Amino acid sequence: MANDRFVETYSQGVTNVRKIIVDSETGVNYLLMSSNMTSGCGLAVLVDENGKPVINPEEAIVSIYQ
Repeated sequence: MANDRFVETYSQGVTNVRKIIVDSETGVNYLLMSSNMTSGCGLAVLVDENGKPVINPEEAIVSIYQ
C-alpha cells in the first residue's frame, strides 16, 4: 500500500528467510531473519562500517543524522 510505514525491499529464501525492511519515514534499513517462520525470528538495524544506521536517503522523509 502507498502509505505503509515499513516496506520490504529485499527478500531471500523460503525456509531460511532474510528480508530487508525500510522505514519509509526515516529511511532506516532493518534485517529480518528466520530459519523457520514458526519458531520465531530476529530483527536488527543494519549499520555501516562506522556503526551508523544504513539509510536510504531517497526514501527518507526525516533524516536521523540531524
